[in-house]
Formats: sequence, structure tokens, C-alpha cells
Amino acid sequence: MRALLQRVQRASVEIDGQITGSIDAGLLVFLGLEPGDTLALGEKLLERVLNYRVFSDDQGRMNHSLRDLSGGLLLISQFTLAADTSRGLRPGFSTAMPPAEAESLFQQLYAYVAAVHAPVAGGRFGADMQVSLINDGPVTFLLHAN
Repeated sequence: MRALLQRVQRASVEIDGQITGSIDAGLLVFLGLEPGDTLALGEKLLERVLNYRVFSDDQGRMNHSLRDLSGGLLLISQFTLAADTSRGLRPGFSTAMPPAEAESLFQQLYAYVAAVHAPVAGGRFGADMQVSLINDGPVTFLLHAN
């Protein structure tokens, strides 16, 4: 499981011309699911996301977390994060979790994070989404579940 975090001033996701989720200052998180990932592993990773210190304190150091600031979280399923890019000129997706299994796990993870943090918004699994953001910094980190 991989989570790509981007610190944003604001972000939104649009599907079929309609905005389905938006946040103000916070984190845009793209989540890539791989075979063998579990709900427990995902909850642990999302707790790390919520507590990861990527927001500046008064001295300009990254000492505050999303949870500290009650910032927004926009969670987007991104199967391409699980792609095999080790060789060739085209990504392979056999390393991504099968869609039906991934959709179920993503929905459970979204429900979990929405229950423990607010505000939370998201896209729709498997949809053609247009994601807009104003990256703050830019600050971007790739976290792996352990």
C-alpha cells in the first residue's frame, strides 16, 4: 500500500462535470492498493498520514500534522501508484490489487478515516476523475505501509 501525500491550499475532485469532493488547506492523498494489503495495514497507514508532520510551525519547521491543524483530507484511489515501472516503457498493473477487492478495501478505509477525522472528502472508485489542487510548497511525500 502506498500513499502519495500532497500538502495543498485547496483541492477538489470532479466526476462528469460535478465536484464530488473538495477541501481547503490540508492533504490530498492518492492511495495505491496492492495484493495482500489489509484493512489493519491501511488503518495504520492512514493514522500515520493524519499524524505526519508536514505543516509548518511558527519557525517554519514541519512540526504540525493534519490532525493538529484539523485540516481537510481528500482521499483518492490511485491504482497507478501500485504499477510495476521497473523496466520497459509501459507500466504493468499486475502488481495492483484486483479492482473488486481494491474497491471494497478502499471503501472501508474511507469509512475509517471519515470516522476518526473531519473534514474528509473523496472521489469515486474506478471513475474518470479530474483532480484540481493548489500544491502548498510544493510538499509531496510517498509513504509505504509497513
